[in-house]
Amino acid sequence: MDSAEQEAFEATIAADSTIEPRDWMPEEYRRTLIRQIAQHAHSEIIGMQPEGNWIGRAPTLARKAILLAKVQDEAGHGLYLYAAAETLGVSRDDLERRLLDGRQKYSSIFNYPTLTWADVGAIGWLVDGAAIVNQVPLCRCSYGPYARAMIRICKEESFHQRQGFDILYTLTRGTDEQRAMAQDAVDRWWYPSLAMFGPPDAISTHTERSMAWRIKRFSNDHLRQKFVDMIVPQAEVLGVRLPDPALRFNAKTGHWEFTPPDYDELFAVISGRGPANRQRLTHRRTAYEEGAWVREAAVAYAAKAAARAASQSSGTAGPPRAPAVPDEVA
Repeated sequence: MDSAEQEAFEATIAADSTIEPRDWMPEEYRRTLIRQIAQHAHSEIIGMQPEGNWIGRAPTLARKAILLAKVQDEAGHGLYLYAAAETLGVSRDDLERRLLDGRQKYSSIFNYPTLTWADVGAIGWLVDGAAIVNQVPLCRCSYGPYARAMIRICKEESFHQRQGFDILYTLTRGTDEQRAMAQDAVDRWWYPSLAMFGPPDAISTHTERSMAWRIKRFSNDHLRQKFVDMIVPQAEVLGVRLPDPALRFNAKTGHWEFTPPDYDELFAVISGRGPANRQRLTHRRTAYEEGAWVREAAVAYAAKAAARAASQSSGTAGPPRAPAVPDEVA
């Protein structure tokens, strides 16, 4: 390591500027980014599953179209993030294999099942709401490609939370059965949503270093408190009860006091013992294996196109191209 390079890196961080792919960076900084960005990308892709199985069962055509658009957004978020990770010198295929081999994780929240239509609303309102609180600061992450990818992702996540809020708002103004369904979903998703911010600061293994490098801007506990303060007044508008009898406003601190999530459950889910861990990875593994021919075809097409471009630039004739087929015939 060149001390001048290390000094330049530290000066860039201290100046609140961005590190770019061609800049020198400590190996640990690079590994930390790969771990975090990959986990984020995996979460977006795995997160398509719990809502995707409700597209065909959504109650109206408009709800189906909105949910389809949201799931498509999640796929796009995963692609943005995998592309950002690739700028760190790791291939997308390698990241996929690390996920399927159990060497990388995704957010624990996606290992819970979606039992009713109200769960789709609770995911949008609570899960995507937590994502917004957690991810908006990442728009100022010290690594440029990650920060820039997060700008569009956060804009779309805002739509996702609004979609979830609207579903619950409609249900809570419906029949007794619909109101009960909405409340049941909130009861089940509240504490898993709180756990999304990770372990408490006292036992978090990555927070201090990530904050020093300005990959993260705020600690887990700070973001969790911000989320609770945001959600409580929204719950009052919805007319749902947050399942925490200890929830109360502290006038001195200006924050809502709440019962922390069960971190033992969080670590159990992260380690693979959640309600839907096996199902989520099985579906992802099947999709990866069945999509192998698509990846192979894309690589072959790219190689053929590159060879044709090279032959044309050198003035030699490339392989003959098939005539275009008129639209009427196709």
